[in-house]
Amino acid sequence: MDQTYMKTKKILPLVMSMAVPMVLSMLINALYNIVDSFFIAKISEDAMTAISLVFPLQNIAAAVSIGFGVGANAVTAFFLGEENQKKADGAASLSLLLSIAHSVVLTALLFAAAVPFLRSFTENREILTYGIQYARIVFGFLFVGQIGLIYEKLFQAIGRVRITMFSMIAGCVTNIILDPIMIFGLGPCPAMGIHGAATATVIGQAVSLACYLIAQAKGLLCLHLSLAEGWRCRRLAGRLYGIGIPAVLNQALPSLLITVLNSILAAFSQTDILILGVYYKLQTFIYLTANGIVQGIRPLVAYNYGAGLMGRVRGIFRTALGSAFLVMVLGTALCLLIPQNLISMFSSNGDTISAGASALRIICAGFMVSAVSVVVCGTLEGLGFGGMSFVISLLRYVAVILPAAWILSRIFGVAGVWHAFWIAEALTAAAAAALYRSVVRKIDAARPANPQ
Repeated sequence: MDQTYMKTKKILPLVMSMAVPMVLSMLINALYNIVDSFFIAKISEDAMTAISLVFPLQNIAAAVSIGFGVGANAVTAFFLGEENQKKADGAASLSLLLSIAHSVVLTALLFAAAVPFLRSFTENREILTYGIQYARIVFGFLFVGQIGLIYEKLFQAIGRVRITMFSMIAGCVTNIILDPIMIFGLGPCPAMGIHGAATATVIGQAVSLACYLIAQAKGLLCLHLSLAEGWRCRRLAGRLYGIGIPAVLNQALPSLLITVLNSILAAFSQTDILILGVYYKLQTFIYLTANGIVQGIRPLVAYNYGAGLMGRVRGIFRTALGSAFLVMVLGTALCLLIPQNLISMFSSNGDTISAGASALRIICAGFMVSAVSVVVCGTLEGLGFGGMSFVISLLRYVAVILPAAWILSRIFGVAGVWHAFWIAEALTAAAAAALYRSVVRKIDAARPANPQ
């Protein structure tokens, strides 16, 4: 397959052709998250709270696969931009080999950590039982999602985003259909409760992986994958991890954030923990959509950087930033206009709905400015500056928001935790803009680029 269109096609149509399929995929994925939580909430509020507590561990597993996939995506696309097919094949093969190894290690670690982790946040037997049951299934089949995600990033690297879109949608739709059937028992399927929710998740991931494997078998991957070749190219591991490890940490930081915030909120009530969990489900619609734009541009940035076309890299960045900003405007409007409707999808308790609506109105103040941090992070990863991207995420998820949440909660109560979100977004956006300008100037000084 010829990828030269990545450096010749007009920037706006190019970005849209790569980003729109990924945005649609992310929207369907966000819909799955909402629907999944909606049906789990129908079991009980305890079940929803249990899933909120398991979420940080799930996010760690996703962080490893997505973050390392970012490294595979950027390195593979860079070599394709250099027109070095052999190294692109080697990087892709090594990525698959390492992804298999990651899944084995993570499965063992998460199985060992699940019970003590849950017990550190609650003594409620019902919540513990739900959480343990859910965790054992999703972590037991962790390898399915891990391998599926590395294929997702490799198909993105070669520009086959429609295959990625189809595979992701197929898995999410399968999950959405199976959720009510397996949770409540429809037709010949018995009611499985929380077990059904976890099983539906695993089956959905398996469907996505099957789609990728079928596409590969039909020769649509355009990369030769071989575990033996991956081992022979193990020297590329440093380059993959150089981008992948900061990206993994970027993805994992929300887990640290939620874990610490849960500890702060536990001093107020279990309801506030539930509200935080509901917020993170709702914000997936907004941030996964923006992330779809970033996923679309990352291989374009890497490819054009490899081809020495920094002028196009800047144009791609500006186009993505404008698109992400529009997404955040929409998200802000929804949270200001219909917050009660959003929260009521997950709880029928009037006090929970009222408190959750107040939280959404405060938190959404940081949505629009956060577009800067989100797009800068993805662009820096495409340029190979994963460490800089990690610095931005560290500011956004740890260095600013956690101290602010702790201090403000002592002054303003639980509302102080919600105010810490927009404060962190504003300060991080300013730092991200400065880092982006610094990196681009450094690249220009070291390697005069074709201004095209």
